Amino acid sequence: MLHKPDGVDSRMNQQMTSQATQLVDRRREFHRYPEPSWCEYWTTARIVDHLEHIGVDEIHVGAEGMDPAARMHLPPTSEREQWRERARERGADPATLDRMDGATGCVAVLDRGDGPHVGLRVDIDALPITEAADDEHAPAANGFRSDNEGYMHACGHDGHAAIGLGVVEAIAASDFAGRLTVFFQPAEEVLGGGKPMAQSPHVEGIDALFAVHLGLGHGTGDVVAGVEKPLSVKELSATVTGDSAHAGRAPNEGANAIQGMAAAVQSLYAIPRHEEGLTRVNVGTVDAGDAINVVAADAQMDVEVRAETDALAEYMYDEVDRRLQASAEMHDCQGEVELLSEAPRADSDPALREHVAGIAADVAGVDTTIPVADFGASEDATYFMDAVSEAGGESSYLIVGTDHPSGHHTSGFDIDEESLSIAVDVLTRAIEAY
Repeated sequence: MLHKPDGVDSRMNQQMTSQATQLVDRRREFHRYPEPSWCEYWTTARIVDHLEHIGVDEIHVGAEGMDPAARMHLPPTSEREQWRERARERGADPATLDRMDGATGCVAVLDRGDGPHVGLRVDIDALPITEAADDEHAPAANGFRSDNEGYMHACGHDGHAAIGLGVVEAIAASDFAGRLTVFFQPAEEVLGGGKPMAQSPHVEGIDALFAVHLGLGHGTGDVVAGVEKPLSVKELSATVTGDSAHAGRAPNEGANAIQGMAAAVQSLYAIPRHEEGLTRVNVGTVDAGDAINVVAADAQMDVEVRAETDALAEYMYDEVDRRLQASAEMHDCQGEVELLSEAPRADSDPALREHVAGIAADVAGVDTTIPVADFGASEDATYFMDAVSEAGGESSYLIVGTDHPSGHHTSGFDIDEESLSIAVDVLTRAIEAY
């Protein structure tokens, strides 16, 4: 029988406890300062701080880690500059902010000699949601509720950022041989950051890519080794332009953009379902009119379409465009549809799913390993998956379960912080064993 020296178990337990505490501390740090898509200046700077402390071989910041020309769904420059200044005021390293060159996110590389090139993608942005403030909401009760009122990490990306750092740290301390590239991707919530990062040289040569998300209906102790059927998605801005007029004296002289928009909304929800697969449409926002006594000259709405295949998503886009223009014309207005962002469908590779499932089954805290599950939503990590696949590599999008008291994208969303260590262990072992 092999006997461990006295104190080994104790030291190992202390080390594991310290790592878990560090993951929680980092997650709470990110949670307390959420930043919206393409405005993650402070978040990026803090990730860079942690990476420099860990010690990695390369850090590519902002525009260095992507093709800036491929960015989608960018907010106005003035809005991004305001968030950058707020990050500076909060203590973000000015040199790091300057290196970003107007873009956010970063890429970290560990080069450990000959071996496979493995990639990991995590996302880092937050949502424009006001966070719950009651004592039943753990972040509020424990002092790490959002400091940016009106914004919160309501989807777990704070945890994803912490997981990415945890994996880098664990691999850096291991005997891993090969190259690990970790993408801390901005702007997932608007499907804007995946494409520019996936088109960067940093993706070239990746043999295996892992992406990860917490929760999504799976509780703590569950691990989904890979997903399939993520929905192809397109996010659109639709406008109707008419002519204003006095609503009392001469309404006939106007062309009512609100009427055109209202007709369009009803028509979009009447797009026929398709025999070849699932389709979705949603009008998320509508903005129109200037005053109660004025025939509205302008109306705007944000629309998303999703579908089981890229071809069906294109069908939905064409139908939105056709129906908007027809509805506008019916009321003597003009209609226009602008594509804001999009993401394709990409399924996890069966072989890599099996690899993850075999690893996860032996990880402490994992109670149930699910070989594959339908995703049912959309993600721009699919750009990475497509890029790797086209070059002959393989990829898998994991779900690490976490107990969350309310649904994603709600004011009361939170995670079970025990799931952070589970995610780091599963990913680290899967990378080491690849």
